[in-house]
Amino acid sequence: MSVESYTLDTNILVYAVDPAEGWKHQVATGIVDRSIERSCILTVQALAEFVAAATRRGMKSRADAVAQARDWLRVFPIVAADGNALEAAYRAIEQERFGLFDALLLATAAQAGCTIAISEDMHDGARLDGHRGSQPVRR
Repeated sequence: MSVESYTLDTNILVYAVDPAEGWKHQVATGIVDRSIERSCILTVQALAEFVAAATRRGMKSRADAVAQARDWLRVFPIVAADGNALEAAYRAIEQERFGLFDALLLATAAQAGCTIAISEDMHDGARLDGHRGSQPVRR
């Protein structure tokens, strides 16, 4: 049986480091911790968005947010968008299927062989060129 590769959206990374999020923090922490040992790939975009969100929300200082992102750089394979991923994202937003950053994350991850993105804010089962958005269990 082959193991599907997947990626984590920025909101999962943010919830994983924000205890104020209560049960979302608990779920996200579990997802991130288990993902270290599984076929999870992170995107440069998600890590950059994490630093911006964590500092904007005042959850972490800039230095602490960057340190956390660097920790994830060491434990996860990382992929970056290219022109093909950006073009796929543009097609998706022209068709009003996704917002730009969700489409870019999905397209980048799909190029890396991921078939699933775990997120809170993409509708479950959404597809972009064979890449499926998925939501963690909700309360």
